[in-house]
Amino acid sequence: MLKKLKDQKLILYERYRGFRLNTDGKKVAVQIIRKHRLWEYFLVEKLSFGWDEVHEVAEELEHVSSRKLVDRLDSFLEYPQTDPHGDPIPDSNGRFSLKRQVCLADLPLHLSAEVTGISDQTAGMLELLQDKEIRMGTRLEVRKRFAFDHSLEIKIRNHPPVTLSERVAKNIFVRDET
Repeated sequence: MLKKLKDQKLILYERYRGFRLNTDGKKVAVQIIRKHRLWEYFLVEKLSFGWDEVHEVAEELEHVSSRKLVDRLDSFLEYPQTDPHGDPIPDSNGRFSLKRQVCLADLPLHLSAEVTGISDQTAGMLELLQDKEIRMGTRLEVRKRFAFDHSLEIKIRNHPPVTLSERVAKNIFVRDET
């Protein structure tokens, strides 16, 4: 793969420092990210896939090379800002819009917040969150922190409180509603 990228003049090599993408390589990478995240959004929002099912399919679709198709897909989806996991979708010029968010593990007690991102997007993590009815846009608050293992008790409106491990809480990002 490195030879292929070098032949396409997309990487730089520095002795003892290794390889890194050059400016053109970064542009190509951002466009692949854009396509991947647009396809994930399409699969969830328009074809009713679960957020835990779309990564592999999007990996196949991200290699579609038609810029016209990707731009029309973006338009058809009404220019979404984030994918189903909360990751920003770059615009056609490769720009990302970043949002202010904090890790759930760092959210102060009794502060209402909205889930805006999931960093560990493995099927196992997404399945666990689905089971706990935590998804993008879920409003919740941290009710307790347990010193023993740093787990959290959270409350989601109209649901009984649930306990999340520190590992799970560190992979959920939220925006407070203040």
